[in-house]
Order: sequence, then C-alpha cells, then structure tokens
Amino acid sequence: MIDLDEVKVWLRVDHDEDDVYIQRLIVAAKQYLKNATGKEFTSDNELARLFCLFLITDWYENRKLAREKVGEQTREIIQSMLNQLKYAEVNENEVQSDQDI
Repeated sequence: MIDLDEVKVWLRVDHDEDDVYIQRLIVAAKQYLKNATGKEFTSDNELARLFCLFLITDWYENRKLAREKVGEQTREIIQSMLNQLKYAEVNENEVQSDQDI
C-alpha cells in the first residue's frame, strides 16, 4: 500500500538512521487499519493510504512510550477517515492477501 521511500518523503526525512523504525511504523499502520476496519486495502485506495500516512506521522513525531493513542491534533481527521474506510465498500481490485501486507 505504501513503501519506505514514500513515507520518508511524506515525513521529510532525508537520512537513513530511522529506516528500520519507519518500516515498523508502516507495518503497524497497515495492521491497525486492518484491525480497525476488518478490511484489507491496496494502494488503489487513496483514503487508506492517506490514513496510514497520517497515523505514521503521528507515531513518528510523538515517540513517547507512554503515548498509546493518536495525537490530539490528528485525532479527529484520523477518526473521520477510519469511519469512512470502515463503512466503505471495498472493490475487488482493492482487496489484497495477507502476503501483501
């Protein structure tokens, strides 16, 4: 759905020191979306891609271990996107297998 290079451009990260951390955030965001909606999405779904990018941004910029929830400033946007994705119809072209995650 999204890859490391795309996320680094989105985050404006131009070094490689955080690559492993960012890659873990990508995997976690995809899993979060799947767990929250019960659906799997491909890169064809721009809202799902944007959701993951917003979530990754929040996690990357707010690395405190005690933080378990989405940051306050992005909470409403992410919740709105999540609700839309949860109740939206998934086209056959958007469904992917567990191997694609």
